[in-house]
Amino acid sequence: MPLGRLGLNADGTVQVPPVERPEQAGWYSRGVTPGERGAAVILGHVDGGGRRGVFYDLGRMRRGDTVSVGRADGSVATFVVESVESVAKSSFPSQRVYGPLDHAGLRLVTCGGAFDQQRGHYTNNVIVYARLA
Repeated sequence: MPLGRLGLNADGTVQVPPVERPEQAGWYSRGVTPGERGAAVILGHVDGGGRRGVFYDLGRMRRGDTVSVGRADGSVATFVVESVESVAKSSFPSQRVYGPLDHAGLRLVTCGGAFDQQRGHYTNNVIVYARLA
């Protein structure tokens, strides 16, 4: 699927793809592109509008699984999953997700945990950490 470009909201938080298009993922364009040294971050929804999202099964990924990302130059960067975690949104590991790396890494981020009806969102984030193969 094509990736949208994401930046920052006015309040300094990272943009997410439109919830009414849960099949769309977005690349955080203030970071590195997938395959470059550093942490490339792709965000997508677990669901939206009563439909499964692009990252519906993200929490099922396991160490050793692979993720391929097409690059603008036509090449493909393949990453190997190192770990998967579910963390409370209130404890989001920003430095681990967006911080510098000495290698080409990929972070896939979606929502997870219980759905908080009162707030209208999930309580956790599911994060996949991967390294360029």
